[in-house]
Amino acid sequence: MLYWGEFLKKDKCHVCGTSRWKKTKDRGNVVSDQGTDTCKKGVPAKVMRYFPLIPRLKRIYMSSSTAEDMRWHDTERLGEDDKKILRHPSDGLAWKAFDERHSDFALDPRSVRLGLASDGFNPYRLMNTTYSTWPVMLIPYNLPPWLCMKPSSFILSTLIPGKSGPGNDIDVYLQPLVHELKLLWTGVEAFDAFAGEKFNLRAALLWTINDFPGYAMLSGLSTKGYNACPICLDSTPSDRFGSKICYCSYRKWLPADHPYRCQGDKSCEKFGTNEWGKAPSRPSGTDILRQQEKVKHVYGKSKAPPKKRQRGHDDDDDVQDESDFGTKRSIFFDLVYWEHNLLRHNLDVMHIEKNVSENILGTLLSMDKSRDSRNDREALEAWRIKSHLWLSTNPNGGECMPPASYSMSTEEKERFLNVLQKIKVPDGYGSNLSSCVNMKQRKLINLKSHDNHVLMQDILPVALRASKATKVIDLLARLSPFFKKLCSTTIDPDDLDGLQNEIILTL
Repeated sequence: MLYWGEFLKKDKCHVCGTSRWKKTKDRGNVVSDQGTDTCKKGVPAKVMRYFPLIPRLKRIYMSSSTAEDMRWHDTERLGEDDKKILRHPSDGLAWKAFDERHSDFALDPRSVRLGLASDGFNPYRLMNTTYSTWPVMLIPYNLPPWLCMKPSSFILSTLIPGKSGPGNDIDVYLQPLVHELKLLWTGVEAFDAFAGEKFNLRAALLWTINDFPGYAMLSGLSTKGYNACPICLDSTPSDRFGSKICYCSYRKWLPADHPYRCQGDKSCEKFGTNEWGKAPSRPSGTDILRQQEKVKHVYGKSKAPPKKRQRGHDDDDDVQDESDFGTKRSIFFDLVYWEHNLLRHNLDVMHIEKNVSENILGTLLSMDKSRDSRNDREALEAWRIKSHLWLSTNPNGGECMPPASYSMSTEEKERFLNVLQKIKVPDGYGSNLSSCVNMKQRKLINLKSHDNHVLMQDILPVALRASKATKVIDLLARLSPFFKKLCSTTIDPDDLDGLQNEIILTL
């Protein structure tokens, strides 16, 4: 519960009854609106920092230079032919669809378009302490591309304290921000120093940017378990694969006449059939809102323990639960325009690239994050697929894992790591990769997000060719250009369909 607005003077949570103040032994009982409790009034148990948005948007237009830059998307963009190239969010379909639907908002180029980003971090990273602080940042997209993504242009809206992440209760902390966004949709009076006049300042939130767990927290959709796909929702084809969840029917994204659709594993009931299904269409905001309104959700934490589902392999009721597609109604649907936004949530490419890189390197080098473990081999045998990869017995009576097509030999690992240890890169391009190479254990350690970025896009194909690991070179040589093109500063929309078809076939 947030002690704000109508609950400003409350002393206890109206949901769970927890005191607002820290408890202490040296103070007497404090009489509250809901009874007495031993607590120290005046020392809050938890404090959220909120920095009002409206005054800071007004200050942007009080400077003539920044007020002029806020018109860039309307006055300084290139010609019609060049507008087809994606260089700025204003070139995208989501921005154009928003302007078309809300023409009164788009009529004034000073109307502010915002993006919201949030993720957790540990401010005590140099100490062995588990703590998660969540800043909520706003990005003003009116500015030109060389300014809007600079840290100096970011707007810190909310600082959510730990010790743990807010989880689905993040909506509790977002209430003041959503309240101001509602006011900004109708507009507030501001002064434009560039034009020398007063005007009605309006602002709208176009989308959020987050990693996949953050996607679930902000959207209210499920991103784990049997229904982990926010596109398929409760129609996600899934099944248990050992201790993990396996998502099947992935061949439906291939072209209708592709031969891979007819190449199922005949020895397995789950993958033995031909795949003629169509790829799911993206649900609209109206569809999601209609489904989320069925979910009962109350802001705050209830005293009642959450109901646990019994895990079972053959219980269909466990797989298809009506509420599995979502956990709550997202607070952003309180904004009248949010339901009709074409693109409401974006996934951070940095996190995806880091996860893909870690899993690839872990599998190739047989590190801790390998996707080829003993449990995975046992699951293959349980599903009766890939019999050549089942666990077997060696002549000494011990258990062994037959090498897969992607397994690197000891010599290949050493050649691969030797390239990373000796490679020289320009200043500022990346960190010293040689310090991350452990030749004795034949693995990589302490890789940062940017290290995975440069490895995935540029260095990995070169190092694999030097290792002569011919079985994986061709595949990963197609994966690296995908991330490189996706992260480029300019993208031709006509190339995106081809890029999507390539990555579907590669995966």
